[in-house]
Amino acid sequence: MTKLPHPLHAQLKRLGQELDLQIRRKWNRSLPFEESLFDRKERAQALGFGKGSSIYQLSYVYGDVTVGENAWIGPLVILDGTGKLRIGNFCSISAGVQIYSHDTVAWALSGGKAPYAHAPVRIGDACFIGPQATIAKGVTIEDHCAIGAHSFVNRDLPAHSIAVGAPARIVGRVETDAEGGVRLVYDREQTR
Repeated sequence: MTKLPHPLHAQLKRLGQELDLQIRRKWNRSLPFEESLFDRKERAQALGFGKGSSIYQLSYVYGDVTVGENAWIGPLVILDGTGKLRIGNFCSISAGVQIYSHDTVAWALSGGKAPYAHAPVRIGDACFIGPQATIAKGVTIEDHCAIGAHSFVNRDLPAHSIAVGAPARIVGRVETDAEGGVRLVYDREQTR
């Protein structure tokens, strides 16, 4: 690593090492410096997210983004609200998820003559979006949906859907009960 000539370099390095040691002792994990330095819930609060929500420092937020209560936004997530994005309560948005409310396809293919395309995205309450899934502009995902890792969701999904693949297709349903029990039921033809 190149040493910075600034006198703060040594102090910042020491602080990073101390924070890393504290977090490893308390939580048995090691995080990048900025994740150790800043509080995820404070960032969520500063962004106007609902009570109890959190967002990693290394996640990006653009435009008009609304997040409900008790939502968890993991590391390296992109929340694009340039066309409006709504995420409900008790959602888990896993590491590397990308949610877009715009695209530049027509703009690029037209040599910059066509405008960017925008359409709102809505994710209902109690949804799980698996690692590195991508949600395209204009999509609505209703309540209690589970999206598999690396899936590409480019169409609406009804409540209680399990969807996987690129493009994502419904392969089952999420069953919940009043006591908080959850059961994932896969379609018979999808399990072969």
